[in-house]
Parts: sequence; structure tokens; C-alpha cells
Amino acid sequence: MNKALPKRKLGETDLEISLPALGAAPIADLYEIIDEERAVGTLVSAIHQGVNLIDTSPLYGMGLSELRVGAALRHTPEYEVMISSKVGRVTDPFTPPSDRQVFAGGLNHSVTYDYSYDGVMRSIEQSLLRLGRDKIDLVLVHDLDQWTHGDAFSELYEIAMNGAVVALKSLREQGTIRAFGAGLNDADAAEKFSRDCSPDAILLAGRYSLLEQPALDSFLPLAKELGIGVILGGVFNSGILATGAIKGARYDYAEAPAEIIERVRRIESVCERHQVPLRRAAVQFAIAHPAVSSLILGAAREEEVSMQIEDVKASIPEEIWSELKELGLINSQAPTPVHDY
Repeated sequence: MNKALPKRKLGETDLEISLPALGAAPIADLYEIIDEERAVGTLVSAIHQGVNLIDTSPLYGMGLSELRVGAALRHTPEYEVMISSKVGRVTDPFTPPSDRQVFAGGLNHSVTYDYSYDGVMRSIEQSLLRLGRDKIDLVLVHDLDQWTHGDAFSELYEIAMNGAVVALKSLREQGTIRAFGAGLNDADAAEKFSRDCSPDAILLAGRYSLLEQPALDSFLPLAKELGIGVILGGVFNSGILATGAIKGARYDYAEAPAEIIERVRRIESVCERHQVPLRRAAVQFAIAHPAVSSLILGAAREEEVSMQIEDVKASIPEEIWSELKELGLINSQAPTPVHDY
């Protein structure tokens, strides 16, 4: 049995997800090369500490993340671990990647967009082989938003509605997957997807955090109303809410602009007055919304996992939230933490 961690139900599914869940992008050479022993050790440590959901994707390290997650599962066969992966991209082992994006290494396989029915079936098959499993608990249509695709979004969205969504509903009915949804970087796209195809869950990255809350007014209330489970990713906005307003801090996968640095500096000063680490405040704020089932927190070291679990469990002085609201640094209507665990 995993150690006890707080868990929440994912929407109206039968999935009970730990707080936190683990994001497996960092162990796939995100920003830096991570050796195999350290990567698998990080995953195994998370499982031993009670994390019961690992989130991965074919994109992460061009398939390397799923391979390493599969290795960690083989090291922990006695634990019940759920896997979330994604579709919308397929890998080609015969063609090297033309752009590794934010991954310093990874497999020498290209990854291309494909939201069609056949593309999703091929993607699922590839993921099952890399993971060494015959089922995936949660599958998300990856990056189906304007933030990613710009002017091509509308065309790709239609392809996904007639292809990816149909395929995933069929796989859910067959029992190959337990739940489906989308993994997005845009709150408006999350709302559109939720209205159009009744998903089980949405993984929304970066759009509800201590730094910004565009999902607060419309998407999160809709998800609560429809019984859609919400998992938040990117609660550090690619790093700056973990590192603080330091030189070279990252925001949305790039160096943070001056106005973001200044806003984080102001938030950080409030946290310091109340003797609360900035990253802890960021985690606690994201957990507080009643629509949120879990957080995906990435880690590339065992000690990072332990620190994140400590951040989830810690109590924070209520005064910090009232001060942040009074200063206009968080939305005045945003729910703030009341521990239920």
C-alpha cells in the first residue's frame, strides 16, 4: 500500500487521485539531461511516498518519459498506480526530431501532430508499448488550443472532435482507458472542449495559479456544474513561482518579462512577511478551488517530491490571502485554503 496522502475524486469518475500527482516531463530531459537512475529513482520515490497518479505524454522527451514511467512501474509492481497520458501526437522512430523544443535530450524520434481517429489509435498503441501496460487510466487530447496552434486551431479542433474524441470514447467503452479529457494551456479552449464533448476531466496548465486566474470566472464554475474533474498543471507558471523573481526565471517556458518579474516580486514579499515559501503558497492556492481534484507537480529529484508533499500538507496563515487580495495580487473572488485533510 502507498503511504497515506490526501486524495480527491476526479469529477464523477471512480478515480481517486492523490494530492499531489507527479508530472513526468522533467525526468524526460526537460531543460537538462537526466540520467536514467535518477529519473527512475524519482518516480519510484514518489510512488513509495503515496503518489498514485503519474502524468506523462509522448511529447515528453519524444517518448522517453513514458519509457521511464514504465521502468518505474516495473520496480513497484506491488503498488496501485494510475497513469495519465496524452494523444494528439505520434512518434516516428525512423525520423529524428527537427525541434526538441524545451527538451535537452530524449529519444531520437520525431513527434508530429495527429488528432485523427487513426492517429489517436496509433498513439495509444505506442504509449502502451512504452509503458508496458495494456490499459491507461486517463487519456487527454494534448494541446488542442489556440495558445499552441494559432490560426490552425479551428481546423485541428474539428479534426479532433470527429477523430480523437470519437476514438477515446470508443476506447473508454472497451475498457482500454478509464477516462478521457484534454490537456490544455488555455482556459477558453478548456471551456469549449467541456461544452462540446462532455469529457471526464480537464488538465489545465498555467491558467489558474497564484500569479494569474483566467479560469476562475467561467471555466472552473462550468467544470463544477458539469461534474468534470479538473487537474491543474503549471501551478508554478513554468518555474517562476517556485524559484521566485530571480534573474532568468521562467514563465510559460521562456524567460519571464519584466512585468511578470515585478508581480511575482510583490507576491513574494507578502509571502516573506508571513514566513511562507512562495512555492508553498502557490501549491496551497491552487488546491483551494473546489473544482480542483489534484495538481500535477513535476520533479526530477527525490527530494523535490518530498518537498512538494510537505507543501501540500502544510497549513498557511489565513492573513496571507487577505493581504494578497487587498493588494490586488490575486482575484478577490478566488477561494482560499480551508484544509479538508
